[in-house]
Amino acid sequence: MRKLTYFVACSIDGFIGDPDGDAGSFMRFVDGDYLTFLTTEYPDTIPAEGRKALGLEAVANRHFDAVVQGRGSYQVGLDAGLPSPYGHLREFVASRTIEKSPHPNVEIIADDPVGRIRELKAEESEYGIWLCGGSGIAGELVDEIDELVIKTYPQVYGSGMPMFGSGFAITDFTLDSVRAFGDGVVVRWYSRKR
Repeated sequence: MRKLTYFVACSIDGFIGDPDGDAGSFMRFVDGDYLTFLTTEYPDTIPAEGRKALGLEAVANRHFDAVVQGRGSYQVGLDAGLPSPYGHLREFVASRTIEKSPHPNVEIIADDPVGRIRELKAEESEYGIWLCGGSGIAGELVDEIDELVIKTYPQVYGSGMPMFGSGFAITDFTLDSVRAFGDGVVVRWYSRKR
């Protein structure tokens, strides 16, 4: 069975964006050895436009062949004129408000995202599924998440969009490894405690 990995950026205090969902302040940390880490270890998580700018268009995916995101996360690409922001992956958008997909590579999941994720996890593939965000879909899928890769940026937001937009429930994960970068970014890998 394939893994669902929530590969997500957040502030020290666990917010993936400001109260409006904007996480633009994290971008200034994406350089040097941390950028090298992203482009070599997780090139599949770099949007198609970024891959083009970095000369990574021909680089093979390492971890994922599919990406799942909520409407708010997807809207960032739409607003930039990118209806298929991760064209090198199969794209799934959980939305009850988008009636028709704006791109042939994007499947809209209007109902039962948990059921659809279970179907994707049951497919035969050497690659996993990347849960890109945002908060609402992460909250809906928390029981399906097998791995967390949390990229923590050295900023405190105070308030904003939490990593999981859900009610209170304790879900245990085991810390597998940690990597720190010179600019203060810390990446932690967790697996679901079974």
